[in-house]
Amino acid sequence: MVTAEALGFLFDEVVMTQLELARKGVISPQMALVAEQEGVDGEFIRQGVAEGRIVIPANIKHPNLAPCAIGQGVKTKINANIGTSSDFGNVDTELEKLRLAVEFGADTVMDLSTGGDIPAIRREIIAASRLPLGTVPIYQAGIRAIDSYNAIVKMTVDDLFAVIEEHARDGVDFITVHCGVTRSALGYLKKQGRVADIVSRGGAFLIGWMVYNERENPLYEHYDRLLEIAGNFDVTLSLGDGMRPGSLADATDRAQIEELLVAGELVSRARQAGVQVMVEGPGHLPINQIEANVRLQKALCQGAPFYVLGPLVTDIAAGYDHISGAIGGAIAAAAGADFLCYVTPSEHLSLPDPEDVKQGVIASRIAAHAADIVKGVKGAGEWDRKMSLARKRLDWEKQAKLSLDPERSRQVHSRHGGGSACSMCGEFCAMELAEKYLGVRAIRC
Repeated sequence: MVTAEALGFLFDEVVMTQLELARKGVISPQMALVAEQEGVDGEFIRQGVAEGRIVIPANIKHPNLAPCAIGQGVKTKINANIGTSSDFGNVDTELEKLRLAVEFGADTVMDLSTGGDIPAIRREIIAASRLPLGTVPIYQAGIRAIDSYNAIVKMTVDDLFAVIEEHARDGVDFITVHCGVTRSALGYLKKQGRVADIVSRGGAFLIGWMVYNERENPLYEHYDRLLEIAGNFDVTLSLGDGMRPGSLADATDRAQIEELLVAGELVSRARQAGVQVMVEGPGHLPINQIEANVRLQKALCQGAPFYVLGPLVTDIAAGYDHISGAIGGAIAAAAGADFLCYVTPSEHLSLPDPEDVKQGVIASRIAAHAADIVKGVKGAGEWDRKMSLARKRLDWEKQAKLSLDPERSRQVHSRHGGGSACSMCGEFCAMELAEKYLGVRAIRC
């Protein structure tokens, strides 16, 4: 086992990505920290990073970062999206969303701001949180093009890459880049047709640019330029799914699969350049297609971490899409997905408010934990066992402390008084009756 300190690496002076360090046999401070968090050996993390099965988004410019590991063999992680819109932009509201995301257990946050002073908002979020931060640079680049040229489609390639480098210099840890939205994928989309066409905002920006300029996607055509920026700051690439289905009727179609094929190619090129990379996935999927989609991604993308957006298992859950997304997320993660992007109750309807963020994080944490039990992730099943023992003992405070939302647990239990049993069963509590008639004693931990 080799540590960074033993080899005298000066991380402030020598830029080496986590992937490059891992390949040299070095367990970086970030790898050691996440190994401790996961309860695994540092060598396990190093090997996973070296093989590209695990990523640790950790921009060298992000101060006071508390990194996390995303990928095979570690806890399923969840991301909370925050950020302003063109209709509503208030940095104080976004910082409150950030606070709630942290409080209720998000592992990462993405700033998807499209309104207000986007760079200033991003920098305030970075300064306020130790969580890894993700962004979608095409949003700012497109909006800046509107300000400069009155149209997204008039954005230049240099304009786009200038924004990408700006995000990297600000300390953004991972960026969604829709590199697989190629002219070939667009051709499949036109030939096959869709119910919902394109639902990815970044994908729509790029497709409009490609059609207007009659050129290939600059993120694909100039991928080496993207890799150079990412490598200079150790920004993890999240290969976005601009062709993701936004309707069950469009699931697993030719355009989606063509983009995934391209992503597999780009994963290989990123790894060769020493850049960490993960792949984003659908979208809206019927339950019986989720496992197949996960297996296909893992096969085509050489085991790269899979970041799924939901998936939503029905199109009719408006106002309750956090539940639809949690169902799909649990199934996807149990099948091998590594990273869940939360869905809030306001999905498809409005910009999430702070309460939506809380509900989205909790729903996704339930999904991630349910999957971790199936995966056999260390400590997952033991958490549930402790809760069961607390319930057997009618230890309501212990149950609250073990729950995802302790305040909510206490509030609901005391709603109709707070006796020894809950008000659902009252004097007919099964636990108390079993104790009385069978002489069953509470099991001690």
